[in-house]
Amino acid sequence: MGIYIFVSVLVIIACVLQVLIVLVQNSKGGGLAANFTSAGQSMGVRKTADFLEKSTWTLAGAILILCVVATATIPRGTTGGRSRIENQIKNSVDPNAIPTLPTAVPPATTPAQGKDQPKK
Repeated sequence: MGIYIFVSVLVIIACVLQVLIVLVQNSKGGGLAANFTSAGQSMGVRKTADFLEKSTWTLAGAILILCVVATATIPRGTTGGRSRIENQIKNSVDPNAIPTLPTAVPPATTPAQGKDQPKK
């Protein structure tokens, strides 16, 4: 169960980073580099756009792989046999059923008990 939680947290972190990177991008090509216009910047407009695009694709691939790993590490119950749904169906009570009271079955008369019967 611990690995499943760990992978789930990684998926959430990757999704948040993906959202942030997509929000930083500009569809017209300006993006992150357009906000910094100083002469001493280390990355130009094109390099920043390439970095953000590669980051987007890398995180998308990482999310895909992490989701497959998370699916493979889902904790499964160790109880064999029927599923919970089958057990609920088996143990359910029909709400439309008419309750019946147990009926008393009269004891069968045997020839030994026939003394109390009227004579013909």
